[in-house]
Amino acid sequence: MIAMRGITKRYVMGDQEVRALDGVDVDIKRNEYVALIGASGSGKSTLMNLLGCLDTPTSGSYLLNGRDTATLDDTELARVRNREIGFVFQSFHLLPRMSVLDNVAQPLVYRGTPRGERLKRARESLDRVGLGNRLSHRPNQLSGGQRQRVAVARALVGEPSILLADEPTGNLDTRTSAEIMALFDALHGQGQTVIVVTHEPDIAAHCRRTVRMSDGRIVEDRSNADRVTEHA
Repeated sequence: MIAMRGITKRYVMGDQEVRALDGVDVDIKRNEYVALIGASGSGKSTLMNLLGCLDTPTSGSYLLNGRDTATLDDTELARVRNREIGFVFQSFHLLPRMSVLDNVAQPLVYRGTPRGERLKRARESLDRVGLGNRLSHRPNQLSGGQRQRVAVARALVGEPSILLADEPTGNLDTRTSAEIMALFDALHGQGQTVIVVTHEPDIAAHCRRTVRMSDGRIVEDRSNADRVTEHA
């Protein structure tokens, strides 16, 4: 599903060049459950942006479902983001004046899906995360955990190839974090490919594979069976 080779990302800050990524090679197969972990400045957020087609690498290749993302223009990349990748963010990014149902249906608006069909699919997605009884609520009427469930439902409504979650429990207490990770566990069990970006080892422990980053490189790629591959 994902094949990255020789990925670099450089930024110029004043008279200095910053290497956010420095030669990353990684493969992720369909229905994997992967934690991308590292401290602040390790490169994990930059790699997440590239995985989500929110940014492009300075050099290297990224194949997503067999398509070379370097050959796609901005319109095609936007279509890939809408159809292939479901995003879940730490701060939810829900629209406060819209109902839960309309928030979840929003990605389908950009596909031109008829209103009846998108509301039907939004209801099904909310049922999937256990919020089928909160359709008419506004985000500010929900708890933090419920709002994150709405965000997950919105990410899933388009049936994406990849669910990409960026610090999805960062604004939640310990108990609610465990509930959200149990939801990701269940989604993975249903066949969803899930990538979780985190700096917390206990969150990464839910995943079946941990990719650890430091100084813009992958330094460890470990399965849940503790088979370790060290990267040079």
